Amino acid sequence: MTEQTSDLVITRMFDAPRELVWKAFTDADQLAAWFGPVGWSVPRDTVSVDTRPGGHQRFTMVNDADPNETSPVSATFTEVVEHELLAGEEEWQDPDLGPMTMHMRLEFHDEGGGKTRLVLRQGPYTPQILDLARQGWGSSFTKLDALLAR
Repeated sequence: MTEQTSDLVITRMFDAPRELVWKAFTDADQLAAWFGPVGWSVPRDTVSVDTRPGGHQRFTMVNDADPNETSPVSATFTEVVEHELLAGEEEWQDPDLGPMTMHMRLEFHDEGGGKTRLVLRQGPYTPQILDLARQGWGSSFTKLDALLAR
């Protein structure tokens, strides 16, 4: 029997203009400053971003309590519309299903008044990993809120 998979969908409002939220995802220095759930860091020297179709986003998350525990990310952009859309794919290994291609789509919506609505769609995930991914993004977005408030 094949385990069911589904996409993670998160809509999040940020109290910052769309250009600043976009930059947090596309600027290597900023990405290193916020990405990863609380308790994980992204060393700046691991980050490489080439924001164009066919370009990439690569970095390694490191567990603060055990630096030997790492989680590398290597995604290829398939669609890029400046300040509006980042979409891409990443090959990864699901412990239950084996090799998979995960897709990611980030839509940046200007909500006026200096606010941005981000719609994130990522997957596929198994139910167990889906909940962990949701928690991880929520924790990461808390760090992003703090960065955008500076």
